[in-house]
Amino acid sequence: MPPPLVAAHSQEDTALIHSAYRRLLRILDGKMDKTDREQVRHAFELAAEAHSLQRRKSGEPYITHPIEVAIICIEEIGLGPTAAVCALLHDVVEDTDYTIEQIKTEFGEKVAVIVDGLTKLDGTATSESPQAENFRKVISTLVIDVRVVLIKMADRMHNMRTLGSMPRHKQLKIAAETSYIYAPLAHRLGLYNVRSEFQDLCLKIMEPDTFDEIDQKLNASEEERAEYIEKFLVPIQQELDAAGMKYRCFGRAKSVSSIYNKIKTKDAPFEQVYDIFAVRIVLDVERRQEKTMCWTAYSIVTDIYKPIPERLKDWVTVPKSNAYESLHTTVIGQDGRFVEVQIRTERMDEIAERGFAAHWKYKGVNNQPDVYEKWLDQVRELMENPNSDALEFVSDFKNNLYSEEIFAVTPRGDMINLPKGATALDFAFHIHTDIGYRCRAVKVNNRIVPMGYKLGMGDKVEVITDKNQKPNEGWLKFVVTGKARSKIRNAMKEERRKVGELGKEALERKFNNMKVNFDQGVETLVKYFNLNSHIDLYFAIATEEINLIDTFKSFEVKEQKLVEIVKEQPVVEAEKKQEQPAKTKISAKTKILVNGEPAELYHYKLALCCNPVQGDDIFAFLTAKEGLKIHRTNCSNATNLLAKYGYRVMKAEWVANMDTKFVVDLKITGVDEGIGVIERITKEIGGLSVNIRSFHIEGGDQGYYEGKVSLMVLNREQLNVVMRTLKKLDFVETVTRID
Repeated sequence: MPPPLVAAHSQEDTALIHSAYRRLLRILDGKMDKTDREQVRHAFELAAEAHSLQRRKSGEPYITHPIEVAIICIEEIGLGPTAAVCALLHDVVEDTDYTIEQIKTEFGEKVAVIVDGLTKLDGTATSESPQAENFRKVISTLVIDVRVVLIKMADRMHNMRTLGSMPRHKQLKIAAETSYIYAPLAHRLGLYNVRSEFQDLCLKIMEPDTFDEIDQKLNASEEERAEYIEKFLVPIQQELDAAGMKYRCFGRAKSVSSIYNKIKTKDAPFEQVYDIFAVRIVLDVERRQEKTMCWTAYSIVTDIYKPIPERLKDWVTVPKSNAYESLHTTVIGQDGRFVEVQIRTERMDEIAERGFAAHWKYKGVNNQPDVYEKWLDQVRELMENPNSDALEFVSDFKNNLYSEEIFAVTPRGDMINLPKGATALDFAFHIHTDIGYRCRAVKVNNRIVPMGYKLGMGDKVEVITDKNQKPNEGWLKFVVTGKARSKIRNAMKEERRKVGELGKEALERKFNNMKVNFDQGVETLVKYFNLNSHIDLYFAIATEEINLIDTFKSFEVKEQKLVEIVKEQPVVEAEKKQEQPAKTKISAKTKILVNGEPAELYHYKLALCCNPVQGDDIFAFLTAKEGLKIHRTNCSNATNLLAKYGYRVMKAEWVANMDTKFVVDLKITGVDEGIGVIERITKEIGGLSVNIRSFHIEGGDQGYYEGKVSLMVLNREQLNVVMRTLKKLDFVETVTRID
């Protein structure tokens, strides 16, 4: 029987909670011993009592959230009973009076460490970005116990699935955080299903119209797609059966977000994206036969259907750095249709679906390499400097989450995995920090190349070092990996610190003569010059960027403290008489409301990066120096702003029935039929009573054109009418809005 609940819950709530708890126990059935069962029950009882007076925004008892997080941990990520205990307790310390010490006493050291890692910062952080500080804390637990991050994934997944009851601006902030760090992290840990759902849920929140449009088209084509896949697989199944192979094969549509990315990347409409689905062949073979049988299946597929050689991806011979193994090829199926075929074994499929959690099941089997340990070593290196700026740390870490990879080869023949776009200098730092620091030159395929040379797949790289070489700030332009950027910045800070010692000594002498408390004086000057640190102050003094004689003319000494001399300003008579401002009213000039107030009360501008128009989904962002900027929620910069600086985001909405016109740019592509493309496009736009600011077109002499037209529109509805009208023209291929 489920444990009793405290009296704070109604009968209806109690039934709901017991139902969820029984579902968790069913999922854990067979995975627990007696001790595990007692711990899970104890964790549930403690969490239920601790959260008894709390409810979610949706109105449900709060305890349902930890239970659902535990279920996701077990059912979708593949963790065990200890993770379930930690998931049940993950909000207890943060949201109730329980302490980590009490959790340690009740459940032991291991559970306490994980729960502590899951507990957010206490809100007193003075960082420029509290979100970045919180990300850093979560990431730091990777090197202690990866389950912290996996449980955090489950927590974020349940929150994303139930965001409907949250205010719109909070939905945007949470979705941006998820897109910025959690989805890439899920990919890096091999949790492909989790990553895909994260990306879909983010798209659904950030661009609901786009998500619904693609989702509807996927559903509409589902029956036709299923028929095609069945027809495509028939000859393959016959040959696999004849070869006596044990297998299962199926086809499934790719995620909405994946299709959307293809639409953007290829600049093509949904109907022209050929790889909307993939066919998967999963072989049931022994570990020692895996590679041979995968290539045998590949041979069977490509004997039946013509392959496209440049689209072969072999992650069986060289697995991805997140342990993903599979053969991918694209073939030409019936009706000339391109079909992606994925070939893997049951073991590979389990690792692909469950990632890091499944990896442990096979660790050490047949000398299976521990690919995650290498990555965790890189994370440990990033964590070596605990005083580094949180935003820099998160940015460096995110650079370690690249989805596309290459490998380069050392002179000894060792293969080094690097993110696509990595440079020769990145390679040097990847080998060893000291090799990076002393890098004088680099040879790629036996010829000298610049340090910023981008490496290609299979390049042979040799690093030439010099003991007198030192990094400089310019090197930051030559690298893309988090490790290299972090190490170069650390070297720069150390160099600045050494130079700054001279400035510090000069300042100490000056303060001694003036009888000023050193620590207080330094803090005062750092704030006065708006510097980031003491080191920056000392460096500026040492390099004479700051002249101490001139500086101290603006200060006086009071009680051994440095006090800025404030010059009296003349008081304007009108300011003396100014009374309390009257309650603000929404005037006829008001275009936008920010937190329910007219935006003209603030210094605000429409962001030039995305040019929002009336009707676009928008948010306000408080910049450091330029007041408020109004961005579209699907702006290319939105994810970064919302994820890193969510506390600066304010709710913004348009005031209806405006007569203001907005600038919007469109990109138009198509086949040049030699019939006056510009004339026909401008005629169509003019017929809609929309003014054209500019029109540029090129490529027409090659049978293809690409044009950029700048329009003045009243609102998004009018813009959509223009885009739909242009798309109907037979010589127009695509019409897309330019950020």
